Amino acid sequence: MKVDWRRASLLAVLAGGLAAFFLLGGPRWLSFETIREHREALRAYTDRNYAAVLAGASLAYAAATALSVPLGVFMTMAMGFLFGRWVGTAAVTLAATVGATGAFLAARYLFADAARRRMGRALQKVADGFRRDAFNYLLFLRLVPVFPFWLVNLAPALADVRVRTFFLATLVGILPGTFVFVYLGESLATIDRPGDLLSADVLLSLTLLGVLALIPVAMKKLRTREPGASA
Repeated sequence: MKVDWRRASLLAVLAGGLAAFFLLGGPRWLSFETIREHREALRAYTDRNYAAVLAGASLAYAAATALSVPLGVFMTMAMGFLFGRWVGTAAVTLAATVGATGAFLAARYLFADAARRRMGRALQKVADGFRRDAFNYLLFLRLVPVFPFWLVNLAPALADVRVRTFFLATLVGILPGTFVFVYLGESLATIDRPGDLLSADVLLSLTLLGVLALIPVAMKKLRTREPGASA
Protein backbone atom coordinates (compact mmCIF):
# COMPACT_ATOMS: atom_id res chain seq x y z
CA MET A 1 0.00 0.00 0.00
CA LYS A 2 1.45 3.33 -1.10
CA VAL A 3 1.61 5.99 1.60
CA ASP A 4 0.87 9.61 0.73
CA TRP A 5 3.55 11.25 2.87
CA ARG A 6 2.20 14.75 2.34
CA ARG A 7 -1.18 13.80 3.74
CA ALA A 8 0.38 11.78 6.51
CA SER A 9 2.61 14.72 7.47
CA LEU A 10 -0.29 17.18 7.54
CA LEU A 11 -2.37 14.80 9.64
CA ALA A 12 0.56 14.34 12.04
CA VAL A 13 0.97 18.12 12.41
CA LEU A 14 -2.74 18.58 13.16
CA ALA A 15 -2.84 15.70 15.62
CA GLY A 16 0.41 16.84 17.25
CA GLY A 17 -0.84 20.39 17.67
CA LEU A 18 -4.07 19.22 19.29
CA ALA A 19 -2.25 16.79 21.56
CA ALA A 20 0.29 19.44 22.61
CA PHE A 21 -2.51 21.82 23.57
CA PHE A 22 -3.94 19.35 26.07
CA LEU A 23 -0.63 17.92 27.29
CA LEU A 24 0.72 21.39 28.05
CA GLY A 25 -2.35 22.23 30.12
CA GLY A 26 -4.13 24.46 27.63
CA PRO A 27 -7.60 24.06 29.22
CA ARG A 28 -6.15 24.96 32.64
CA TRP A 29 -4.41 28.10 31.42
CA LEU A 30 -7.30 29.17 29.21
CA SER A 31 -9.99 29.45 31.85
CA PHE A 32 -12.11 32.23 33.32
CA GLU A 33 -10.53 31.62 36.72
CA THR A 34 -7.05 32.27 35.30
CA ILE A 35 -8.18 35.39 33.48
CA ARG A 36 -9.96 36.82 36.51
CA GLU A 37 -6.99 36.06 38.76
CA HIS A 38 -4.64 37.97 36.45
CA ARG A 39 -7.17 40.46 35.11
CA GLU A 40 -5.32 43.64 35.94
CA ALA A 41 -1.98 42.32 34.71
CA LEU A 42 -3.52 41.15 31.43
CA ARG A 43 -5.23 44.48 30.88
CA ALA A 44 -2.05 46.41 31.64
CA TYR A 45 0.06 44.23 29.35
CA THR A 46 -2.50 44.53 26.56
CA ASP A 47 -2.56 48.32 26.91
CA ARG A 48 1.25 48.46 26.63
CA ASN A 49 1.47 46.06 23.68
CA TYR A 50 -1.93 46.42 22.06
CA ALA A 51 -1.06 45.63 18.44
CA ALA A 52 1.18 42.68 19.32
CA VAL A 53 -1.35 41.15 21.73
CA LEU A 54 -4.19 41.63 19.25
CA ALA A 55 -2.19 39.97 16.46
CA GLY A 56 -1.03 37.13 18.71
CA ALA A 57 -4.50 36.50 20.12
CA SER A 58 -6.02 36.51 16.63
CA LEU A 59 -3.43 34.05 15.32
CA ALA A 60 -3.95 31.80 18.34
CA TYR A 61 -7.71 31.93 17.80
CA ALA A 62 -7.34 31.02 14.13
CA ALA A 63 -5.00 28.13 14.96
CA ALA A 64 -7.31 26.82 17.69
CA THR A 65 -10.24 26.94 15.29
CA ALA A 66 -8.31 25.13 12.58
CA LEU A 67 -7.40 22.41 15.10
CA SER A 68 -11.03 22.24 16.34
CA VAL A 69 -10.01 22.96 19.94
CA PRO A 70 -13.29 22.99 21.91
CA LEU A 71 -12.84 26.39 23.55
CA GLY A 72 -14.56 28.67 21.06
CA VAL A 73 -17.03 30.32 23.47
CA PHE A 74 -14.36 30.94 26.10
CA MET A 75 -11.88 32.38 23.59
CA THR A 76 -14.56 34.62 22.11
CA MET A 77 -15.50 36.00 25.52
CA ALA A 78 -11.82 36.43 26.40
CA MET A 79 -11.36 38.56 23.27
CA GLY A 80 -14.25 40.73 24.43
CA PHE A 81 -12.60 41.03 27.84
CA LEU A 82 -9.26 42.13 26.35
CA PHE A 83 -10.30 44.23 23.35
CA GLY A 84 -13.90 45.33 23.84
CA ARG A 85 -17.00 44.62 21.79
CA TRP A 86 -16.07 46.23 18.47
CA VAL A 87 -12.42 45.30 18.03
CA GLY A 88 -13.08 41.93 19.67
CA THR A 89 -15.95 41.14 17.31
CA ALA A 90 -13.93 42.10 14.23
CA ALA A 91 -10.88 40.11 15.36
CA VAL A 92 -12.84 36.99 16.32
CA THR A 93 -14.95 37.01 13.17
CA LEU A 94 -11.92 37.23 10.90
CA ALA A 95 -9.78 34.79 12.92
CA ALA A 96 -12.56 32.23 13.24
CA THR A 97 -13.33 32.45 9.52
CA VAL A 98 -9.67 31.99 8.58
CA GLY A 99 -9.31 29.08 11.00
CA ALA A 100 -12.53 27.45 9.82
CA THR A 101 -11.40 27.76 6.22
CA GLY A 102 -8.12 26.08 7.15
CA ALA A 103 -10.01 23.19 8.76
CA PHE A 104 -12.26 22.97 5.69
CA LEU A 105 -9.29 22.80 3.30
CA ALA A 106 -7.49 20.25 5.47
CA ALA A 107 -10.59 18.06 5.62
CA ARG A 108 -11.02 18.27 1.85
CA TYR A 109 -7.40 17.27 1.29
CA LEU A 110 -7.22 14.56 3.94
CA PHE A 111 -10.62 12.94 4.17
CA ALA A 112 -13.04 14.01 1.44
CA ASP A 113 -12.35 11.24 -1.08
CA ALA A 114 -12.54 8.44 1.49
CA ALA A 115 -15.61 9.97 3.15
CA ARG A 116 -17.49 10.20 -0.15
CA ARG A 117 -16.89 6.51 -0.81
CA ARG A 118 -18.30 5.60 2.60
CA MET A 119 -20.97 8.27 2.82
CA GLY A 120 -24.14 7.17 4.61
CA ARG A 121 -27.61 8.55 4.10
CA ALA A 122 -27.21 11.28 6.72
CA LEU A 123 -23.98 12.60 5.24
CA GLN A 124 -25.40 12.27 1.75
CA LYS A 125 -28.36 14.44 2.75
CA VAL A 126 -26.02 17.13 4.11
CA ALA A 127 -23.87 16.99 0.99
CA ASP A 128 -26.96 17.29 -1.24
CA GLY A 129 -28.04 20.39 0.69
CA PHE A 130 -24.70 22.04 0.00
CA ARG A 131 -24.84 21.13 -3.68
CA ARG A 132 -28.28 22.70 -4.14
CA ASP A 133 -27.45 26.11 -2.67
CA ALA A 134 -24.10 26.11 -0.92
CA PHE A 135 -24.06 29.72 0.31
CA ASN A 136 -27.55 29.83 1.83
CA TYR A 137 -27.31 26.32 3.24
CA LEU A 138 -24.00 27.09 4.92
CA LEU A 139 -25.28 30.48 6.09
CA PHE A 140 -28.23 28.73 7.74
CA LEU A 141 -25.93 26.28 9.53
CA ARG A 142 -23.74 29.14 10.78
CA LEU A 143 -26.63 31.29 11.98
CA VAL A 144 -28.29 28.45 13.86
CA PRO A 145 -26.11 27.80 16.93
CA VAL A 146 -27.21 24.17 17.19
CA PHE A 147 -24.69 22.43 14.99
CA PRO A 148 -21.10 22.03 16.29
CA PHE A 149 -18.81 24.61 14.73
CA TRP A 150 -16.18 22.00 13.87
CA LEU A 151 -18.73 19.81 12.10
CA VAL A 152 -19.89 22.69 9.90
CA ASN A 153 -16.23 23.25 9.01
CA LEU A 154 -15.83 19.67 7.81
CA ALA A 155 -19.14 18.75 6.18
CA PRO A 156 -18.85 21.15 3.18
CA ALA A 157 -15.57 19.47 2.23
CA LEU A 158 -17.60 16.45 1.12
CA ALA A 159 -19.70 18.46 -1.31
CA ASP A 160 -17.13 20.42 -3.35
CA VAL A 161 -18.17 23.77 -1.90
CA ARG A 162 -16.00 26.56 -3.29
CA VAL A 163 -13.52 28.13 -0.89
CA ARG A 164 -14.86 31.63 -1.58
CA THR A 165 -18.42 30.53 -0.83
CA PHE A 166 -17.34 28.84 2.38
CA PHE A 167 -15.34 31.86 3.52
CA LEU A 168 -18.05 34.45 2.84
CA ALA A 169 -20.93 32.41 4.29
CA THR A 170 -18.90 31.73 7.42
CA LEU A 171 -17.86 35.38 7.77
CA VAL A 172 -21.46 36.58 7.58
CA GLY A 173 -23.06 33.70 9.44
CA ILE A 174 -20.95 33.81 12.60
CA LEU A 175 -21.12 37.58 13.03
CA PRO A 176 -24.31 37.79 15.19
CA GLY A 177 -23.26 35.06 17.60
CA THR A 178 -19.73 36.40 17.79
CA PHE A 179 -20.94 39.86 18.76
CA VAL A 180 -23.18 38.46 21.51
CA PHE A 181 -20.42 36.42 23.16
CA VAL A 182 -17.79 39.14 22.77
CA TYR A 183 -20.19 41.62 24.35
CA LEU A 184 -20.90 39.15 27.16
CA GLY A 185 -17.16 38.74 27.74
CA GLU A 186 -16.70 42.50 27.91
CA SER A 187 -19.57 42.77 30.40
CA LEU A 188 -18.43 39.93 32.66
CA ALA A 189 -14.99 41.50 32.89
CA THR A 190 -16.51 44.30 34.98
CA ILE A 191 -18.08 42.01 37.59
CA ASP A 192 -16.43 42.15 41.02
CA ARG A 193 -19.43 41.38 43.25
CA PRO A 194 -22.86 39.72 42.84
CA GLY A 195 -24.65 43.06 42.56
CA ASP A 196 -22.74 43.77 39.35
CA LEU A 197 -24.80 41.05 37.64
CA LEU A 198 -27.66 43.56 37.46
CA SER A 199 -25.64 46.15 35.51
CA ALA A 200 -27.12 47.41 32.25
CA ASP A 201 -24.33 45.94 30.11
CA VAL A 202 -24.63 42.47 31.63
CA LEU A 203 -28.44 42.47 31.34
CA LEU A 204 -28.25 43.62 27.72
CA SER A 205 -25.67 40.96 26.81
CA LEU A 206 -27.80 38.23 28.41
CA THR A 207 -30.84 39.55 26.54
CA LEU A 208 -28.91 39.34 23.28
CA LEU A 209 -27.92 35.78 24.19
CA GLY A 210 -31.60 34.93 24.60
CA VAL A 211 -32.41 36.46 21.21
CA LEU A 212 -29.60 34.42 19.67
CA ALA A 213 -31.18 31.26 21.07
CA LEU A 214 -34.41 32.10 19.19
CA ILE A 215 -32.66 32.21 15.80
CA PRO A 216 -33.14 28.45 15.14
CA VAL A 217 -36.92 28.85 15.52
CA ALA A 218 -37.09 31.85 13.18
CA MET A 219 -34.81 30.24 10.59
CA LYS A 220 -36.82 27.01 10.66
CA LYS A 221 -40.04 28.91 9.98
CA LEU A 222 -38.44 30.82 7.12
CA ARG A 223 -37.08 27.66 5.51
CA THR A 224 -40.33 25.71 5.84
CA ARG A 225 -42.59 28.51 4.60
CA GLU A 226 -44.19 27.54 1.31
CA PRO A 227 -43.21 29.60 -1.76
CA GLY A 228 -45.74 32.30 -2.44
CA ALA A 229 -47.25 32.16 1.04
CA SER A 230 -48.29 35.50 2.43
CA ALA A 231 -46.21 36.97 5.20
